[in-house]
Amino acid sequence: MTHDGGATGGRGRLLVLAGPSGVGKSTVVAELRRMAAPLWFSVSATTRAARPGEQDGREYHFVSESDFDRMVDEGEMLEWASIHRGLHRSGTPAAPVEAHLAAGEPVLLELDLAGARAVRQRRPDALLVFLEPPSWEVLVDRLTGRGTEPQDVIDRRLATARIELDARREFDVGLVNHDVRETARRLVDLAHPSDAAACTDTRAGAIGPRSAGASE
Repeated sequence: MTHDGGATGGRGRLLVLAGPSGVGKSTVVAELRRMAAPLWFSVSATTRAARPGEQDGREYHFVSESDFDRMVDEGEMLEWASIHRGLHRSGTPAAPVEAHLAAGEPVLLELDLAGARAVRQRRPDALLVFLEPPSWEVLVDRLTGRGTEPQDVIDRRLATARIELDARREFDVGLVNHDVRETARRLVDLAHPSDAAACTDTRAGAIGPRSAGASE
């Protein structure tokens, strides 16, 4: 299977960034925005109410439950999920993603593992990038650093993190997040490949391409 993300023929490449909680996905995306990276950042649709300071179309597309139902029923969601035990739902509208890709613009989706797997099903040409911590100890520090949660909550969080780390072999490329700026630069390189070697990243924090026998 090739993973050119539609980069040939003038199309943009679709990148999906995922990884365990606490690995720094949002921080990396914030750095990409700060550096005005040549990417289009997908905006999710959500059924929750807007919070103070949020603007429709910037942080989220705020939609009603009925509109969300319609988008799901009509196949307009690239992926979606229930959040906080069903209190609301969020998902990635497919149409704007496709429009930007068709215009030759790379698109970045920041998703959880379930979302990344859903995109793989809908768009097998997407390049799935797994963000990994420098070490297990670093991730533990990030997940427990506040020290305000009960031990059982911390234990569940760490158990979940181990499961999430085990998913790295499902991904095409892995980046170890040693340095936020360097990780952001490498994502830009992946979004704008000069040749097929972009998918066979050398070390410098990379896991490398998914093995041929990895699960889909």
